[in-house]
Amino acid sequence: MSLLELKNVSKIYGELNALDNVSLKIDKGEWLAIMGPSGSGKSTMMNIIGCLDKPSKGQVLFDGKDISKESRRKLTEFHRDKIGLVFQQFHLINYLNAVENVMVAQYYHSMPDEKEALEALERVGLKERAKHLPSQLSGGEQQRVCIARALINSPELILADEPTGNLDEANENIVLDIFKRLHKEGTSLIVVTHDPEVGEEAQRIVRLEHGHISSDIRNEKFSEG
Repeated sequence: MSLLELKNVSKIYGELNALDNVSLKIDKGEWLAIMGPSGSGKSTMMNIIGCLDKPSKGQVLFDGKDISKESRRKLTEFHRDKIGLVFQQFHLINYLNAVENVMVAQYYHSMPDEKEALEALERVGLKERAKHLPSQLSGGEQQRVCIARALINSPELILADEPTGNLDEANENIVLDIFKRLHKEGTSLIVVTHDPEVGEEAQRIVRLEHGHISSDIRNEKFSEG
């Protein structure tokens, strides 16, 4: 069943077509990697999928609902309720500890609940670091706090932009193991990355070039059906 669909989506900046008539369908529970060189349109596509920007042309359907013409306020609400974001830069509040940083996402969604935030940290293996400030955590631990923050409101989609870009190999593997577990649990994942090792862990790999989809390949490591 389709979770997200782009229909003939273009994003135009002056004379530049950052995305040019792109169509893409993503199923519920799918793990998709979006790859491509700098300037290929990856960030533009991520911003449109994440409701951070609107297409110049075309439709964006989420659970069958066309959100491409919604107001900025409605898009913000939709993103808050439906999508969990993980960035390359951690965007943690430096004077809040790990569990408080996770609870910030609850504050904008419903009501902060420390028990739920601790459970989210436990899912990424960081419950024992809950009271540590970001400065007391390694880069890998900070990224895991970000994943917990993205999970806290039970989003329909986790959207990660270069989530391992600032991590060493050991911490990259920890983050990928978390993504593998989330995928097995049925979480829908879209990971934007330039790293082949990260992309090749996904169920499906879409490559962009000059605002177009140049390839859309199913990963042979995943069985059909």
